[in-house]
Amino acid sequence: MTRFIDLSVATRSTPSEATPVTVELLDHRTGATVLGLAPEDFPDGMAISNETVTLTTHTGTHMDAPLHYGPVSGGAPAQSIDQVPLEWCHGPGVRLDVRHVPPGEGITTDHVEAALKEAGHELSPGDIALLWTGADRLWGSADYLRVYPGLTGAATAYLVERGVRVIGIDAWGLDRPMHRMIEDYRRTGDNGYLWPAHIYGRTAPYLQLEKLARLDALPAATGFTVSCFPVAVAGAGAGWTRVVALVAEP
Repeated sequence: MTRFIDLSVATRSTPSEATPVTVELLDHRTGATVLGLAPEDFPDGMAISNETVTLTTHTGTHMDAPLHYGPVSGGAPAQSIDQVPLEWCHGPGVRLDVRHVPPGEGITTDHVEAALKEAGHELSPGDIALLWTGADRLWGSADYLRVYPGLTGAATAYLVERGVRVIGIDAWGLDRPMHRMIEDYRRTGDNGYLWPAHIYGRTAPYLQLEKLARLDALPAATGFTVSCFPVAVAGAGAGWTRVVALVAEP
């Protein structure tokens, strides 16, 4: 028997999103008039509904493709979300417990190695690494945009160089909060502070899952499979993704 654990947030308008989300409803009765009919022409006096949604490809739980990081990745044209290899999007998961890393700080290679040791896991090509920060507890509030740690460029390289092609996080972004990166850049003039995890994707292609949730519902750090196929938005740098953990149970 397989148990399915939804690791995604619902796409909706919320203070936790940096950009607006609008949903315009065409209800069951109005739907009839759009078709040139009356509601009474349909069984039960109702036609069918529809919704028009306006949002970014980075709204809700989503996957970033190499094209988001830059036009070139690993010396080749960067893949858009409709071009990412599907085999990367289904594989064994490992949950890395980094909840002790303070908000605003970097999740370093040492943190990743310690989490792997705690999990008793050695990375293999195709593993999907999920960073467990606990920040999803803030989903629904404006604090979600600012209160979380982020992966460093060196730690990103550590994972990708060991065959990880998908890195996820239960926070607004994979890098540190935007305001912290910009503050450090302005203080030092060092542009290496700006989106280092994303920009590493220009060196080697990998995928990011952002705005995950409920990593605490996983029964253990390993022993589950992650399925995370993105919506294929042609030519886009990201796509909305329903991320699900599959856990085998007796």
